[in-house]
Amino acid sequence: MSKILLRGMRLIDPATATDERIDLLIADGVVASRGVGIAVDEETRIVEIPEGVVAPGLVDMHVHLREPGGEQEETVESGTRAAVHGGITTLAAMPNTEPTIDTPAWVEYVRSRGKLTNVHPIAAITVGREGKTLAPLAELAEAGAVAFSDDGRSVADANVMRRALQYATMIGRVIIAHCEDQALVGSGTVNEGLASTRSGLSPIPAVAEETIVARDILLAKSAGARLHIAHVSTRGSVELVRRAKADGITVTCETCPHYFCLTDDDVRSYDTSTRVNPPLRSADDVEAIREGLRDGTIDAVASDHAPHSLEEKQVEFDAAPPGMVGMETLLPLTITHMVDTGILSLGKAIALMTIEPARALGIAAGTLETGAAADVVVFDPDGKVEVTADWFRSLSKNSPFIGSTLSGRVLMTIHNGEVVFEEDLGTAHGSSENHGKRAAESNELVVGV
Repeated sequence: MSKILLRGMRLIDPATATDERIDLLIADGVVASRGVGIAVDEETRIVEIPEGVVAPGLVDMHVHLREPGGEQEETVESGTRAAVHGGITTLAAMPNTEPTIDTPAWVEYVRSRGKLTNVHPIAAITVGREGKTLAPLAELAEAGAVAFSDDGRSVADANVMRRALQYATMIGRVIIAHCEDQALVGSGTVNEGLASTRSGLSPIPAVAEETIVARDILLAKSAGARLHIAHVSTRGSVELVRRAKADGITVTCETCPHYFCLTDDDVRSYDTSTRVNPPLRSADDVEAIREGLRDGTIDAVASDHAPHSLEEKQVEFDAAPPGMVGMETLLPLTITHMVDTGILSLGKAIALMTIEPARALGIAAGTLETGAAADVVVFDPDGKVEVTADWFRSLSKNSPFIGSTLSGRVLMTIHNGEVVFEEDLGTAHGSSENHGKRAAESNELVVGV
């Protein structure tokens, strides 16, 4: 296996409270050594990028890879290529595919397809995500499911949800709740408020999310279970989670970049890329999400990468499927809107995308401690990203951020000690002559350098 020395760059590893300029040596697929002035042999590739930051490969705990059944939108192969372009080395794949990932065979299929990153399947809570009969949770866990979710819809029957929480806790897994009361959602597509009134689009009240957040927190308390709440988007939800944590209930939650950098006013463009589930919320909700990230109420930032084809999205707003692509903009949006604005330190932002989601899922990832798997991202926090449709590696391009200039350019992604993505760094950065082949053009994927 390759040996790589990342020399003298700023290393941020929140799991070990590290933020300093040191060397990181990768050998045999693991972090072999950390320190100053590490000596290496002539077979070792040396990478020196003065402006580079070395961090654990990002952990995206909420991704839709669409395979099986939606391969025209994304596949595991194309999704993981997009992931490493965004510095992600570990991702968790949601089960709302066709067919649903609710059998051990489908769990094993998705897990086995991951080559460029770690792919951790999340299996369905109920058979077919119909909310009626529990899926075979123990067998799914044995096959490799790291969590359970009926993402895309809530489990409407509170008794089914309570039993799922109890059972999942017994087998050491977490339930990830999609919190929306469908009766309150109805045919709505945008947040209820001034923007929905002005746009004439069908409204969804914030309480549609908050009632299920409150219910599932109470069910988790009753069951003595772990609960994770997906894509928190309202002030009320943040306050409910904050209160639950203060009361000692074992609950974690995530949000997504679009909930801290876009508002419901953005849907007035009728750009169907701004149709997401739950919907974009008010400016007050956005402020609450930022406060929740700053004070630790919100544990993780995830992309909710939801690819859709151009044909699916080029329809009337209310008819478009919800979702936007997000893995490749996860880091740049977080740096641009949370770090560059002074809301979060860079170290805190990295923690929200590495060790914290790993802890929420209960997986070994998100750290660069000695002996850990060499999953690494090197990025320039000040480097600019011009977001264009051609820039994306995902099969789908449904992003409202096309045309934006963002900070936080990924320069290199390493998975299990091998370079799986690399910018054309050039010789000015001091890489050794033994660095292996370069990308033929900027952003080209390079495997086995």
